[in-house]
Amino acid sequence: METKEKVLMQKYEVGRLLGQGTFGKVYYGRNLKTGEGVALKVIDKEKVVKVGLIDQTKREISVMSLIKHQNVVNLHEVMATKTKIYFVMEYAKGGELFHKVAKGRLKEDVARKYFQQLISAISFCHARGVYHRDLKPENLLLDEYGVLKVSDFGLSAFSESKRQDGLLHTTCGTPAYVAPEVISRRGYDGAKADIWSCGVILFVLLAGYLPFHDSNLMEMYRKISRGEYKCPNWFPPEVKRLLSRILDPNPKSRISIARIMENPWFRKGLNTSKKVGVLDVEKLPEPSEVVNVVETKMELAKPSNLNAFDIISLSAGFDLSGLFVSNDEKDEFQFTSVKSPCTILSKFEEIGANVGLKMTKKDRGSLRLEGSNEGKNGNLSIDIEIFEIGPVFHLVEVKKCSGDSIDYRCLMRRDIKPKIGEIVWAWQGEQQLSN
Repeated sequence: METKEKVLMQKYEVGRLLGQGTFGKVYYGRNLKTGEGVALKVIDKEKVVKVGLIDQTKREISVMSLIKHQNVVNLHEVMATKTKIYFVMEYAKGGELFHKVAKGRLKEDVARKYFQQLISAISFCHARGVYHRDLKPENLLLDEYGVLKVSDFGLSAFSESKRQDGLLHTTCGTPAYVAPEVISRRGYDGAKADIWSCGVILFVLLAGYLPFHDSNLMEMYRKISRGEYKCPNWFPPEVKRLLSRILDPNPKSRISIARIMENPWFRKGLNTSKKVGVLDVEKLPEPSEVVNVVETKMELAKPSNLNAFDIISLSAGFDLSGLFVSNDEKDEFQFTSVKSPCTILSKFEEIGANVGLKMTKKDRGSLRLEGSNEGKNGNLSIDIEIFEIGPVFHLVEVKKCSGDSIDYRCLMRRDIKPKIGEIVWAWQGEQQLSN
């Protein structure tokens, strides 16, 4: 973005670049009416749709609208143009907590204060069925008074995202802070996984380095899975005992948020007239109070590339499809898969043969299925294209190339979507086939 300032929606003066979010850039802004400083997160709408981040963006808006707490970054409003989406958020002037830790370990009382505020925020989130899933010092900001603010809910999940076994199944987060059950990919309790990450953060605040670290990623995962770490000799005994309960590799016996709040070391210095986790909570807003969609022609810089975990979505959140999909863009859908490209294409080829569609094109990552009966808009043809997001994850795009849209959607609902469940990890933008 140019260094000279611009005005957004005739409401916010846009200034310097503050940094990168999960999949967007963040700028400093100033409310022209009140003079208040804000953070402006800018997302490229075309990339969101193209790469399948519709659900993730909607989820982040939904989560931030639900969570109103003094230790969570507040979302003021969401605005959109034809090409961009703007999150207008509370500005945390103190920057990332990570920068404090990078200078060296914190004093015990300072580390405890931040840990108390972190647990307060996470307890509040969990009470509303929201799990952060990417807790780390880089996602913990400080305001001008040194108050901790949890940020970046781009990888969060709702309790409704659980499968029938009551667990979440999306592998996401930052390796050094991720709980062992998340790595194992057998399903995990979102609350217990967040608690583990909070324990790693507490260790980092007090020690100045990570409890689980190795140049070999698989060796680091082995240490995490076994809970192998060593506390430095300056850790007080009560901290070591608390960490042993938090960094328990067995989620069933891992300490709960409620038990952490009852811990004597944790409770030192707290105002006992207030319960941790319900500090200065505002009344939850209606979506209309937070999500304000405005159209204009202003343009800002495009966000940088996305990582694999940005792609995975398990909850649709609020119905904000109007921000992303117009009526003439609904003849396609996407989903993510952990199956190989060969397995994915073979499944579509099998289904196509069963419903009378001929395979006319195939290479390593794409397939075309074509009908023999000419409709009023020509032969129906469907392209299946696979994008490699990482060594494990793939984004699959199914798109009508020609033929009648009604025939296409009928075929999808009746013959194709019900039969591809075994290769689907998570649906993306499922509302695109609802019309």
